[in-house]
Amino acid sequence: MRTLYLDCGMGAAGDMLAAALAELSPDPQETVRQLNAIGIPDVRFSLEPSVKCGIRGSHMHVHVHGTEEHEHMHECEHEHHHEHHHHSSPDHIAHIISDLTMPDEVKKDAIAVFDLLAEAESHVHGVEVTDIHFHEVGTMDAVADIVAVCYLLHALNIGEVIASAVNTGSGHVHCAHGILPVPAPATAYLLRGIPIYSGEIRSELCTPTGAALLKYFVTRFGEMPVLRTTAVGYGMGSKDFDIANCLRAMLGESADETDCVLELLCNVDDMTGEAIGYAVKKLEESGALDVYTAPIYMKKNRPGTMICVLCRPFDKETVLSVLFQHTTTIGVRENRMKRYTLDRRIEEKETPYGTIRRKISDGYGVQRIKIEADDIQRIADEQGCSLADAVKLLEEHT
Repeated sequence: MRTLYLDCGMGAAGDMLAAALAELSPDPQETVRQLNAIGIPDVRFSLEPSVKCGIRGSHMHVHVHGTEEHEHMHECEHEHHHEHHHHSSPDHIAHIISDLTMPDEVKKDAIAVFDLLAEAESHVHGVEVTDIHFHEVGTMDAVADIVAVCYLLHALNIGEVIASAVNTGSGHVHCAHGILPVPAPATAYLLRGIPIYSGEIRSELCTPTGAALLKYFVTRFGEMPVLRTTAVGYGMGSKDFDIANCLRAMLGESADETDCVLELLCNVDDMTGEAIGYAVKKLEESGALDVYTAPIYMKKNRPGTMICVLCRPFDKETVLSVLFQHTTTIGVRENRMKRYTLDRRIEEKETPYGTIRRKISDGYGVQRIKIEADDIQRIADEQGCSLADAVKLLEEHT
């Protein structure tokens, strides 16, 4: 499996993650051009060489309105007051991301990561998520980092992301609300359930954006697995310490060709078919890999329904909250399973009927190619033919 291992011995920040991932690409500068083509309003990326303690890597510069903002300086400036001007709500950020020129999967990931940030700020300030307002410039910098990391992970076609324990740093950080302990409250909230330590460096090493990205993408935390590495990237921070201030990303093929997933199950006997259907819809939207139901008999021979959800470990808390919110269950069972999968990638191809996307799956001595259903339906509508005839038309040109 194509596996990414992140060494977070000097914490994690959005710009460091983006720079490390850019270094893993065959042409980092072309990757930066692609990031700039995404079209984040008033934002421009640049990648420059950086050396820390004799180690060469790259630093990702994010310019907002022509001025570079440092994540460590503004991450804590998220506000929940209404009297300030030039602030953005989570819905406004989601709208901005939805309008960007990038795959829908990347948009979905970026919005989900920013939702984690909003949830953390909501918890810290004790207000509803809809009442959270983010400082405009700092927010666009965070959006840029999040979009860059989501886009690069998609482009690198990563099967699993694993990370070390996270060094949060220690001491205090100066924020808009005053002097706060490290890790900052929002960071501490996001790092729940993740192995962390403080170390000896008195500085904020892990930011809220870095924590949100780790929480969303990392499947498991711990020692580096056996990897046949193909590339190594170093994302440099802006500060200098006695230890190299960098995040190292190692890309390779893991010796274990399996994928860890969780199976979450619950039984209900007091829900209507409409309610179960709605719950399944919400579970699918929450990031579940698969959702299905099965008829069962429960206590006192009552007919009931078993709801089964397959999800990645880092999506468990989200899926559980949806299960409890949208079903009548009072308990959920968990099974940890291994899943064997083919490597998958999306390839775009030009045809007389426009650009189509093909899903190509490889591994275990087989290859499967399938045209995306949305493209088949579009061509069937345009040509006034059946789906089967649309497939035949495309097969002639693919």
